[in-house]
Amino acid sequence: MRSILLVKTSSLGDVIHNLPVVSDLRRHWPALAIDWVVEESFAEIPRLHPGVRHVLPVAVRRWRKALTRRDTWHEIGQFQRQLRETCYDLVIDTQGLVKSALITRLADGLRCGYDRTVAREPLAARFYDCHYAIPGTAHAVERNRWLVAAACGYAPDLPLRYGIHANPDAGASPYCVLLTATSRDDKLWPETHWQALGQTLAAQGLRSLLPAGSPRERERATRIASAIPGAETLPPSSLTALAGILAGAQSVVGVDTGLTHLAAALDRPVVALYVATDPGLTGVHAGPRAVNLGGRGQCPAPAEVLNALQALPG
Repeated sequence: MRSILLVKTSSLGDVIHNLPVVSDLRRHWPALAIDWVVEESFAEIPRLHPGVRHVLPVAVRRWRKALTRRDTWHEIGQFQRQLRETCYDLVIDTQGLVKSALITRLADGLRCGYDRTVAREPLAARFYDCHYAIPGTAHAVERNRWLVAAACGYAPDLPLRYGIHANPDAGASPYCVLLTATSRDDKLWPETHWQALGQTLAAQGLRSLLPAGSPRERERATRIASAIPGAETLPPSSLTALAGILAGAQSVVGVDTGLTHLAAALDRPVVALYVATDPGLTGVHAGPRAVNLGGRGQCPAPAEVLNALQALPG
């Protein structure tokens, strides 16, 4: 085995869930060349793993909005040429969507993916040369690992390792990162709960840092921080910079969002909060230092979160 192309384009959490695949492959073949196709907005994540040789950014999300423009088709042509510069031993689509399957089909190599009975979009399976029926009840991280193990012919029994590295932010005092923003309002944890949590953390000598990207997220984070002594709302940052902030945190509390998974992948003590979704298949999955609280129709209380934080290994 000389080279493999992984296709996992989005979203942020899904891309992070695919990182252990690289660690598994490099454990079996230390000299293996591993390339990765990913949406341009998430390209910084595979670059955090030293086992990834080349990251091939794709812009499906942006191209969809500008299909009538000549420069869009020029970019698409450039991407196709870049994709076919290398003949891979295997091209593995761990996403199982039609868009990722089409990208897989364009690449040069034996194309592998989920069987139609388990692919997220069954039509995707028509574009693969080899199909694998991976149990749909397993966590997303394990489904990725089992698919690649089946395609490559090894037992999926290695210890879980995300394998990414980030330079920790050298803060003047210990801090906890509060990830208060997410893509859906029904996934949000109440502002009063965040304030109560932050106030207790402040009394324990921990600063609260609240990353926020969009203006709406910043407004909410600022309201929360205003009631927490010493709390700081952080300006919009790159994923690489955010990884450094998370890597330096004493602990992280976050809602159902990709950055919470990134904190877990960086081996920080993490409490993930779920109020509208079930964490069983897609919650944080990184061993004893990451715990999921809540679930669909549930809302963990601040006291539960504090107890969970205190119980996590340091």
